[in-house]
Amino acid sequence: MTWKTSVLTAIGLMGLMASPANAEPANLVYTDHGPVRGVVSQNEDVRSFQGIPFAAPPVGQLRWRPPQPAARWHDPLDASRPRSQCAQLAGLGTSESVDEDCLYLNVTTPAKQRKPLPVMVWVHGGGFTSGNGSMYDATKLVTQGDVIVVTVNYRLGPLGFLATPGLSAETPGVQSGDYGLEDQQAALRWVQRNAAAFGGDARNVTVFGESAGAAGVCMQLTSPTAAGLFQRAIGQSFSCTTRFPTKQEGEALGTQVATQLGCADVACLRAKPVKDLLTASPAAAPVIGGREFPLEPADALRQDRFSHVPVLWGSNLDEMRLFVGLRHDLIGKPVTAAEYEAYVRATYGPDAGRVLALYPVTKFESPSIALAAVQTDGGDPSVGGGLSTCPALRSYGLFTAPPRSIPLFTYQFVDRTAPAIASTPTFPGGAQHAAELNFLWGHLFGPPLTPQQEALSSTMVRYWTTFAHTGNPNGPGTPPWHHFRSTRNVQALGLDTVAPSDPAGPSNCAFWATVKPNAA
Repeated sequence: MTWKTSVLTAIGLMGLMASPANAEPANLVYTDHGPVRGVVSQNEDVRSFQGIPFAAPPVGQLRWRPPQPAARWHDPLDASRPRSQCAQLAGLGTSESVDEDCLYLNVTTPAKQRKPLPVMVWVHGGGFTSGNGSMYDATKLVTQGDVIVVTVNYRLGPLGFLATPGLSAETPGVQSGDYGLEDQQAALRWVQRNAAAFGGDARNVTVFGESAGAAGVCMQLTSPTAAGLFQRAIGQSFSCTTRFPTKQEGEALGTQVATQLGCADVACLRAKPVKDLLTASPAAAPVIGGREFPLEPADALRQDRFSHVPVLWGSNLDEMRLFVGLRHDLIGKPVTAAEYEAYVRATYGPDAGRVLALYPVTKFESPSIALAAVQTDGGDPSVGGGLSTCPALRSYGLFTAPPRSIPLFTYQFVDRTAPAIASTPTFPGGAQHAAELNFLWGHLFGPPLTPQQEALSSTMVRYWTTFAHTGNPNGPGTPPWHHFRSTRNVQALGLDTVAPSDPAGPSNCAFWATVKPNAA
């Protein structure tokens, strides 16, 4: 622990222990850049501080630059409400925004505490193109788990992940196209400097995320410049074996976007309206390269070049039903039997016959469910297989390959009655992608949880927050959760059972290990 961390911790403790006669109001906190005034909840169980800047607005000449320090302020900043989300097109549960001034975070703490608490830093999902930190109500985690939760914004879409040779040349040694990941690191550094002021322990930080947020966790776990910024990591619904674009691939794609916009240089791109950029480049992904993210996460794990911190990781039983369901109901295009067979043959080539024999369309409720099963079990090459069961199971072994002995705990969320992020009334969503989010956060989507689901939610919150406290999810009142030693140690999280399971069998992972997709 550095002298600066020691001093900040001491200051935080003095604030916690101050007598009512000389204590500052509970909703006033002094950060390293200035005071913030938040809100104490009506029932006085949590404090909320929203819209705190952790970096300068990335606008004008700071567009496509590494995050810069925020300006200091003297009067208390109004932290009673969220600030703008990062620029994005409208998505599931999010609205369109063209605001680049978005590098803000939100802090939720217990209203009363007598000791420094673990800090959990949430990286939201959304395919690197949508979402924001203020969507997530941390009250459940904070009150049931006695932790502090920080949710962060980071640049999205082309503003966060555009790579070109010209942009890379501006900052030698730093790969362009990773601005959103750099924002995540800037937020983690802010936590190191300010955790104590909010009653948190900067020596006990858990970074956690879902979907693209979990991809961000993979990248931070394997980033040399993120080492020491967190002591535990949780990933939900993303495999660290997923491949990201190389420098050459990322910059080639960025050059295509620039050409489409009629730009031959960076100055032209910086002058383009945000909406034009979003429309020209609707997809996004981090780019491998430079000193911050030099290796694919899978390669970094294989080479033992990652932060050796306790890890909790998992996926959902029916991940890909979300995406098939969007086509089935929201777009109104159910998959036909002919389309299902055509997909399998186009995707698996010489192995297609074997796939169709093991996953015949007649075995499932519909061709749409058959397609979702193939994509969930074996992996959809078009999205890198990052959301699929067997690639996820393969990735777990990379964390614990000898001689490493990293504490690893894995799960599969299996409640097929969970509320779905998108309403598809004629398509059974099952335990689809993102379905576990309502069990950890305040109500995000769909109908309220049933009493039985609330019981599972309480168990999951205790697991997640106990892991944040100790690096191990096991604690009083929860079923035992074994360290990952094999696929038989995956904790099933369901209404009828919370116990070890082996998803490899039902998902036919031995079979999928022998199949090579055409796109691989």
